[in-house]
Amino acid sequence: MKEGIKWRAPWGRMNPKVKFWIQRGVIQVSRSLVGALFIFSGVIKMNDPIGFSFKLEEYFGEDVLNLPFLQPLALQLAIFLVGVEVLLGVFLLLGTWKRWTLWSLAAMMAFFTFLTFYSAYYEKVTDCGCFGDAIPLTPWESFGKDVVLSILIGMLILGQTHIGEWLPGKWNRIVEGIALVFCVMFTYWVLNHGPLWDFRAYKPGTDLVLARAEAEELGLEGDQWETYYTLIGPGGETIEVSGTAYVDEKWYEKPEYVIQEDAIESKLVKEGYKPKIHDFNISIQTGGVDSVRTQEFIASPNVLWLIAYDLSKANIDQLRRLVAELNEHHRNGVKVIGMTASSQNELDEALKGAVCDFPWAFMDGTTLKTIQRSNPGVTHVKNGIVQHHWHYNDAYFLEEGKAVWPE
Repeated sequence: MKEGIKWRAPWGRMNPKVKFWIQRGVIQVSRSLVGALFIFSGVIKMNDPIGFSFKLEEYFGEDVLNLPFLQPLALQLAIFLVGVEVLLGVFLLLGTWKRWTLWSLAAMMAFFTFLTFYSAYYEKVTDCGCFGDAIPLTPWESFGKDVVLSILIGMLILGQTHIGEWLPGKWNRIVEGIALVFCVMFTYWVLNHGPLWDFRAYKPGTDLVLARAEAEELGLEGDQWETYYTLIGPGGETIEVSGTAYVDEKWYEKPEYVIQEDAIESKLVKEGYKPKIHDFNISIQTGGVDSVRTQEFIASPNVLWLIAYDLSKANIDQLRRLVAELNEHHRNGVKVIGMTASSQNELDEALKGAVCDFPWAFMDGTTLKTIQRSNPGVTHVKNGIVQHHWHYNDAYFLEEGKAVWPE
């Protein structure tokens, strides 16, 4: 290089106007991506705030963040967080409250990036709940998404001079007001009627028989497992050998290598088909004996499930009303069953003085919360196909004293 001539990177030699427009373009694209993703993620979770609160309860558990005192506030926090998420996305797209919006986004992403990394690294939570049940993500996928978003938000903070208001001030305020009203009204509606869009494993239209079938029943390949042996060599060294290699390489013909009996283990070597619905079994106790009657209460022509997953948090007045009304359907030949994760004593206390003609099954709480968000709520199954989920506000099964199906 000749003396007096300084080398400059191509970016440094670029025309200032070109550089400006490239920077501006990158910032606008990042702004659109981050804003749209926050709105989408927030609306998806706002569609099912109760489901998101279950995920927060999982995070607050003693085996994850060890913040059990926050578990009773999970629903309130879920409603607040998804509302803030949507509004921050709207503010970013509009370009309003710029500094506050950008640093709020940064703080939120810092927290969730830590949370998803902690969850993934220590294998604490299998799904972050970032997009509800609509787009399940593994912990490491969630962490990767959060890292990308954090980088984009960092770019927006550095290039915030390129972020201007999209609409005139008056119209920005109007759009912000519409967004706030939407958040309040939409959240109120889903809390009182259930999710508008159902992405759960038990959504209407689900064939429960097929969804519960194992890979072998469907002629598909299931998980593949391999046995691994730990061999102790003549010098005390250890070597791990798969069962296949043990046979193929004839390790059994090498007496100097001895299998360590207490170190034999099976490992998953290839994931296969897994049923969409598992751990769902209806067992009813009769005369002190449990009888499994899952098929009976799935495949019958018409079945009504009354679900009250947690009686300590259930609306007991509505539960009593539904029991009385479903009794009529039961007397008319419709199969009806109650399901709860609470104890028999809690059920007896909740129905004290009330007549209940149909049986109850005591089941896993997570399964019941996946089926029905309303506590209590009613699910209709016909010939093994889920037909409808009713929130207790919409489940009225009597009209002029006669049994009817809700619309």
